[in-house]
Amino acid sequence: MTITEVTPQPTDAERFGHILAVQRAAYRRDGAPSLAARRRDLSRFKAALIARRSAIEEAINTDFGNRSRHETAMMELGGVVQGIDYLEHNLRRFMRPTGRHTALHMRWGTNRIEYQPLGVVGVISPWNYPVNLSLMPVVTAIAAGNRVMLKPSKFTPATNTVLASILSELFPPEQVTIVSGDGAAFSSLPFDHLVFTGSTEVGRAVMKAASENLVPVTLELGGKSPTIVAKGHVRDRTVSDIVFGKLLSGGQTCIAPDYALVHESEIDAFIDSYDRLVKAAYPGGPTSKDYTSIINDKQYAILTDLIEDARSRGARIIEVGHRPGEAAHRPHTLAPTVVLGVTDEMRIAHEEIFGPILPIFPYRDIDEAIDYVNARPRPLALYYFGSNDADGRKVLDRTTSGNVTVMHVGQDDLPFGGVGASGMGQYHGIEGFRTLSHPKGIYVQGRFNAVRLLYAPFNKRTDALLNFFLR
Repeated sequence: MTITEVTPQPTDAERFGHILAVQRAAYRRDGAPSLAARRRDLSRFKAALIARRSAIEEAINTDFGNRSRHETAMMELGGVVQGIDYLEHNLRRFMRPTGRHTALHMRWGTNRIEYQPLGVVGVISPWNYPVNLSLMPVVTAIAAGNRVMLKPSKFTPATNTVLASILSELFPPEQVTIVSGDGAAFSSLPFDHLVFTGSTEVGRAVMKAASENLVPVTLELGGKSPTIVAKGHVRDRTVSDIVFGKLLSGGQTCIAPDYALVHESEIDAFIDSYDRLVKAAYPGGPTSKDYTSIINDKQYAILTDLIEDARSRGARIIEVGHRPGEAAHRPHTLAPTVVLGVTDEMRIAHEEIFGPILPIFPYRDIDEAIDYVNARPRPLALYYFGSNDADGRKVLDRTTSGNVTVMHVGQDDLPFGGVGASGMGQYHGIEGFRTLSHPKGIYVQGRFNAVRLLYAPFNKRTDALLNFFLR
């Protein structure tokens, strides 16, 4: 009888740990890459994404069941390509040492800040924008001179295959690599920084795991982003913007308007306008190529459960747009839906809506709308449609959110990030570069240093100097 020995396969924790050790050793060996090397990597990255545009669009369409190729080009590829252009253009300025004020008693010396790569950055990305939310942290980390380990969502296997192909062609694994496996094991690695994009619930677990190794984290979460429509501003331009933001990618966007606060006298006008403009945006109805399906049956069930819970507790459910009943003819597709009469005991009033469902709440005055927003966790985004007047200023001053206004995520020179339950830390803009860099303070001592006058042994001169500085 022959006994065959089976070699045990490494666990995810062991496999991830090995890759991290290889990347960290490579960073120690090679040091920080030059400006030219970083720009070269970014330029090659951009070219590869553009060359693989069709493959990316097809892969995302496969993962979602149906995803508009225009949405993919605009929100996935466009966002990353423009982000790369911004980083390339500004990288010399970002990397340049910055002078700082020198204390009076050390003014013969000079102070400066040099931005140094952290080392190895871990990135955990979600399924809803599997290219943009995977690659923007990656290209920002590369711009800052780091090495990167990327763990994308298991719900987008076709897209992950394309990303793995692109990254393996562009970078050696000791510089950038993509992995699959256990998220908890990945979160527990002793990275130099960890960027996570996903739900608040998972974000808490990621932060807890990272804290065991004192790993700093950037958490891009989400929450219920409110839309306040000022009285008198239920206009086609306003509602068209809300339709776009809410139904983009089937509502599966972390900064999508989660609910709308509309003046009580304009609720009916808003619904009529919303229905008409949904029909204009999607003339083919919910089974058209332009209208994106929900990612999978599990997420579809979560959304339908939210609707049924609200309906069972007395909410009014209104499907809008052309032929909403046809949504049932395509797998995990949900028609655009408006919900009225939402009360506090309904799940839809508290849980983030990751789909084409828009609860509408009436308000009597702007203070009531602000109070409603402030009674809930701080959101990733807040949208205000109104004039640049006292009410608009009041909304800005009295609410706290990650950012304000439609499409702020597409502004490369603005930081993107949440606050409170919607996240911590920021990337995009110079803030992203600095998040993934260490600002090393350097003091170059001059020939004369007044501090030496304070060395022991202490005497009357010491007292005089201390009295001078402590006056």
